Amino acid sequence: MNDGQTSKEFGRQVIERIELELTNPESDFNPVLMDILDRSDYLTKKSIWVFGGDGWAYDIGYGGLDHVIAAGHDVNILVLDTEVYSNTGGQASKSTPTGSVAKFAASGKPTKKKDLGAMAMTYGYVYVASVAMGANKNQLLKALLEAERYNGPSLIIAYAPCINHGINMGLSQEEEKKAVEVGYWPLYRFNPLLKKEGKNPFILDSKPPKEGFQEFLLGEVRYSSLTRTFPEKAKVLFKKAEEEMKERYETYKRMAEEG
Repeated sequence: MNDGQTSKEFGRQVIERIELELTNPESDFNPVLMDILDRSDYLTKKSIWVFGGDGWAYDIGYGGLDHVIAAGHDVNILVLDTEVYSNTGGQASKSTPTGSVAKFAASGKPTKKKDLGAMAMTYGYVYVASVAMGANKNQLLKALLEAERYNGPSLIIAYAPCINHGINMGLSQEEEKKAVEVGYWPLYRFNPLLKKEGKNPFILDSKPPKEGFQEFLLGEVRYSSLTRTFPEKAKVLFKKAEEEMKERYETYKRMAEEG
């Protein structure tokens, strides 16, 4: 069975009946029943989750991630996206956005961030979601539950503020909220089951971006430092980053409206 809770309940019933049979003095001993009890954990559908960062998912481990979701198996992947190689010294990854300063991108990354979610959606049978707990906890919970229920591969990309961003980490949840409000980080869900019901599988959970995108960038050292080291380049890259954000939002908006 594909439903974890239902399989757990049926598994419990199977175990109870086997135990009754084994303790029944009028029944002959059947070693097969003991084998079933020894392997009773297989009676409940397993919930399989893979956890990783953006350096792995977008970059050095992307081939493996793509292989897993392409296989179509029932496995859930949660990517904690810090937009930089956080654990190995702060190097830029393919998740690093335009204008962000990182190792190997000291003058600001000139190219835009890979849209991992959009790439996964092209398969059509992968559940995909972009979430940010500080911005919308209910949307995060809904995505986790939908991914768990979906009998196939799922990919959830979670915005994860990092000390390398140069922010007060005690306010990371508030930073996530600001990121979503100005359009820096989108919230959406792509559920293949909706398509089978004749509905649009793509749901845009983000509201239209508010003003203040570049002000948001300047609130993080990974961006504001560029205004001191390469001020003219900062103006160009920040404008480019904002244009890319608006283009991405319009693309997602059309997807949500057209289906």
